[in-house]
Amino acid sequence: MEGISITKLLVIAVLIVLLFGTSKLRTLGADLGAALKGFKKAVGDDTPPAQSTAETPTAQQSVEKKDI
Repeated sequence: MEGISITKLLVIAVLIVLLFGTSKLRTLGADLGAALKGFKKAVGDDTPPAQSTAETPTAQQSVEKKDI
C-alpha cells in the first residue's frame, strides 16, 4: 500500500479550494492564526517568572549571615 504522494495532495488541495472558495479559506486561515496567537499568549501569561523563586533563598541567607 502506497503512502500519500504529492499528486494526491495537489488533487485534494484543488478540491478543497473549489469546494470552499478562496475567500472562505482566507478568513479561516486568519481566524486560525488569531486563535493560535491568543493561545500562545495565554500559555505564556500563566507561567510565573523563575527569578522570583531564585531570589528568595539568597535573601534569607544574607539575613541569617548578618545575625551571626
